[in-house]
Amino acid sequence: MSNLPETMNPDVAHKLLKVGEVFRIPGPFFSYEEIKMGNVNHTYKVNYIRDDGSGMAKIKSYLVQRVNTYAFQRPLELMSNIDKVTEYIHANFPTVKCLHFHHTAERHNYLMDEDGFWRLSNYVPSVTFNSCEDLEIVRSAGQAFGDFQMMLSEFDASSLYYTIPDFHNTRKRYEKLKADMAEDPCGRVAEVREELDWLLSVEDEACKLTDLYEAGELPLRVTHNDTKINNVLFDEESLKPLVVIDLDTVMPGLVGHDFGDAIRFAANFVEEDSPEAEKAGLNLNIYWAFAEGFLKETAPALTEAEVATLGDSCFTLACELSTRFLDDYITGDKYFKIKDPKHNLTRTRCQIALAKDMRKKMDAMNAIVRDGWVRYKK
Repeated sequence: MSNLPETMNPDVAHKLLKVGEVFRIPGPFFSYEEIKMGNVNHTYKVNYIRDDGSGMAKIKSYLVQRVNTYAFQRPLELMSNIDKVTEYIHANFPTVKCLHFHHTAERHNYLMDEDGFWRLSNYVPSVTFNSCEDLEIVRSAGQAFGDFQMMLSEFDASSLYYTIPDFHNTRKRYEKLKADMAEDPCGRVAEVREELDWLLSVEDEACKLTDLYEAGELPLRVTHNDTKINNVLFDEESLKPLVVIDLDTVMPGLVGHDFGDAIRFAANFVEEDSPEAEKAGLNLNIYWAFAEGFLKETAPALTEAEVATLGDSCFTLACELSTRFLDDYITGDKYFKIKDPKHNLTRTRCQIALAKDMRKKMDAMNAIVRDGWVRYKK
């Protein structure tokens, strides 16, 4: 390791080499680079020299991640979920590209040692988009998340752990908001009375998905739970979707959770923390493009009740996140990272403005979804 490039830390390189050995990666390790993606885990691209089968050298790369166990406090359950889902896809859809996490000799897809909690997966050359106005890219992202759902439509979601309990239980999100509002630990409730009053006025509407599920009217499915467009890898040349990544939040949920969160993030006219809340709203073109891609894959597997709630799910997710941002502001900004003292309040106002615009456009949203489902379910 003494001839490492100057940009490489010898201690890091040595650790990554040891991780590779535990995951039984063959061939000489020769370099690494830190990948600045995501805000939670530490990620490294590690490079090995490999014989291509004809005596010629080729480079084979992998991703090594040190999982943030403060953010993910149930890492063994998290990796169990990932293992079950990826192994199921590999077994049942062998020609489909899927993330592949390597196993140790003991058949673990993780390594837990004195330096942290590690995992290693194949590196996929690709491009990603944090946001996009290109409707074809948006449609392809919808198709990728829809395909992920479709491949797992026969998978027993109840066999997975809830790694974040009540993550999308909107009723409980509201209960926490109301409890913290009553306690008012930072004396901020008076300042946000308008936002609180509006959120409480739409509580039953926002909790529709939770109530329908608890009444047995919506089926439990395997959900991704972080359906941002940047969690789809695209081919560098054709820009076709390759694979859905970031499976840390895969667990049981409702199809609307994935659809609604994707729309909430991708189809807003502004960023989710824009200080110009008056400009927030639903871009129906983005909504339509994502819905087309998503339904093209999922329509045959969706129930009529699920389809009827896809538009509502967007409103639900915008309200749910509003309650989370506002609750964090009321309790002193302990959960979400903030850039300024009013950051969570800015986020709240932007999400509320988006939710209000969704209500105005709900008839159009429902018509788009219904039309796509009818066309593609055949």
